[in-house]
Amino acid sequence: MQPAPALAQPRSLLQVLRDIVALTKPRITFMVVVTAAGGYWLASRFFGLDPLGDPSRLIALLLGSALVVSGANALNMFLERDTDGLMARTKSRPLPTGRLTPEVALIVGLGLSAVSVPLLTMGTEPATGLLAAIALVSYVVVYTPLKRRSPIALLVGSIPGAIPPLMGWAAVRGTMDLPGVVLFAIMFFWQVPHFLAIATFRREEYARAGMKVGPIVYGDRVSRHHIVRYTAALVITSMMLVPFGIGGTAYLVVALFLGAVFFAVGVWGLRSSAGNRWARGLFFTSMVYLTGLFAALTVVA
Repeated sequence: MQPAPALAQPRSLLQVLRDIVALTKPRITFMVVVTAAGGYWLASRFFGLDPLGDPSRLIALLLGSALVVSGANALNMFLERDTDGLMARTKSRPLPTGRLTPEVALIVGLGLSAVSVPLLTMGTEPATGLLAAIALVSYVVVYTPLKRRSPIALLVGSIPGAIPPLMGWAAVRGTMDLPGVVLFAIMFFWQVPHFLAIATFRREEYARAGMKVGPIVYGDRVSRHHIVRYTAALVITSMMLVPFGIGGTAYLVVALFLGAVFFAVGVWGLRSSAGNRWARGLFFTSMVYLTGLFAALTVVA
């Protein structure tokens, strides 16, 4: 006769809350809030306004941005709970491990999403709420299921990922001016080499989960050429902020240096001997690039 299975230890409220927070992917949420705040800061300075002059508007932007991306991430985890269990980097998430039920993720995702768009619309500008709604729908309804069907999902997913700084800009102006669109383009082009690097060194995990990413569908060489092309487009686009007066000479110098390093690392990957070590280096370089570029815009521009 086999012994009865041990009963699961009861979980504390703190442990449950920690898992609910994990549904929102806090690191991604933080990055989105920072880029939205960056767009707000740059738009305020561009139009001669005090970024801290309207605290309620700024708080609504930051809180609403955090809520909308948190809701989108929770819904993403709900939809991908099965494939998350097949990947090393995601199998310890609350849903694959059974620490939370799918219903909890669905309720959290829908609840946060339902609150965020009205908050951004009424607390800042209608254009900000519209952009948030576009980002939410495109990420959850289009990008998430498309990942298992086509590598085009990367470009689709780059749209909601690029919207936050434009949301920040629209929160100041109520419109999507051309400089704000350039910020959107910078974020859009940046995501392609960034995520292709991840897909390269995590190729086996994505294949096991049935994800149709570039390195699997098109092969490494094609994906590395895409990295070089999109990095070149990124560097060129980053220069476009200078004629608008958003970035000055100091920004130009920093952007050129960071862009040259990023591009060089991307070109280095065209070698036949380049492997996962290079891809991880490119991923790290992409993070340094984006952090440095936004720092240059907000501090030394």
